[in-house]
Amino acid sequence: MTDFAPLLQPDRGQPARTIHVVHPDAWETWLTAQPPRVRSTVAAHRVTGKPGNRAVLPGDGADDWSMLLVCNESLDSPWRIASLGAQLPAGTYRLANGEPGAAMLGWVLAQHGFHRYRKDDAADGPRVLLTGEPARIAETLQIAQAVAKVRDLVNTPAADMGPAELEAEAAALAQAHGGTLSVTRDDALVKGYPMIHAVGQAAAKGREPRLIEVEWGNPAHPRIAVIGKGVCFDSGGLDIKPSSGMRLMKKDMGGAAHALSLASLIMGARLPVRLHLLIPAVENSISGNAFRPGDVLATRKGVTVENTNTDAEGRLVLADAITRAGEDAPTLILDFATLTGAARVALGPDLPATFANDDALAEALLAAGTATGDPLWRLPLWDGYDEMLASDIADMVNAPDGGFAGSVTAALFLRKFIPANTPWAHFDTFAWRPSAKPGRPKGGEALGLRAAWAMLKARYPAA
Repeated sequence: MTDFAPLLQPDRGQPARTIHVVHPDAWETWLTAQPPRVRSTVAAHRVTGKPGNRAVLPGDGADDWSMLLVCNESLDSPWRIASLGAQLPAGTYRLANGEPGAAMLGWVLAQHGFHRYRKDDAADGPRVLLTGEPARIAETLQIAQAVAKVRDLVNTPAADMGPAELEAEAAALAQAHGGTLSVTRDDALVKGYPMIHAVGQAAAKGREPRLIEVEWGNPAHPRIAVIGKGVCFDSGGLDIKPSSGMRLMKKDMGGAAHALSLASLIMGARLPVRLHLLIPAVENSISGNAFRPGDVLATRKGVTVENTNTDAEGRLVLADAITRAGEDAPTLILDFATLTGAARVALGPDLPATFANDDALAEALLAAGTATGDPLWRLPLWDGYDEMLASDIADMVNAPDGGFAGSVTAALFLRKFIPANTPWAHFDTFAWRPSAKPGRPKGGEALGLRAAWAMLKARYPAA
């Protein structure tokens, strides 16, 4: 775990270099107020007040300088000064005007990288940001740790992040916060969670499927279930993916990474809830005993599913986990999954497709996403498409033929396993960033995590 604590410190007037963040609309006013030496330096750097312009500004002494950044990000954007958090020399800094606020998160995350398999040659010491809002430091660091955990888990190759490793992550989380871990595998999995078993049955020894559960909190508090798709590698099964589609399938456990991190935030803040974390952990492999297209699968709920596509496996394992969660009458169910390519076609990599059976829940999530700079986009649970899930020989299919509305029909499949009158939201998240942005390197990414956390924190405020 990365130690982010040194990167944010209370401002007690200690020496620090200054960062000037200027909005393009305020550029001329700011520049007019500067002394001649600053205006000359700005001109020499050809800084014209466009977003992204920057310059090192001279001070009064030989070693006295400050940093200028022209930025059109809003004051509440986490990424407002993230580029500087990654690129400035090691040292201590403060903003010239105002407090960093939400930008503390981007500053911290800009200094996080995934270095498990190679040395970080660029590391040159911490860049410390001072703030006059010390009460925000602890929560910012907790969120940064949660985001970094998602990134690290998703970036880890499948050889080192299988079902057993997800179980170890859940066990460590339970131990750290006084939760109770339970794991269902082998014959108990075959009998109790037949779809989780079916998807994972072809995996090699040591990578067997399992359902991982953690219970935490006072049983008298409202019960919430957080579920994460833990497909540690997805070959596509017998409906095998092409090599281009398989290249990033180490990230198919991104839903589990989100669920683990959200659970860590809930436990760390001691929200007054009874948390039930569920991770169906499997590897969708190919061997002589792999489940087949056309097989009719039993489910924990008791209905049958005709498997039309072994590459639509995530919804199968989630359905058994959702059924288990519903047996304890939760007041809320949230699930995270890297579920469909259709969601990416519709919304691209940055917007998790969000489905909810409760308008108030959906509105709260969308508002939380906007407030935290972690945007979501609601897609419909369109009842008219339920008929696409009809099967000639079973109660339903897992993936309709034709390919229309793929993310919607996947969500409708999951909805069939949600208990009646239970508020539920489903995040079809990419969990990956295909190109780098300030504070957000290429690779594994938490998308929807901060929005879900802000919603939960508002709904269940800690004492």
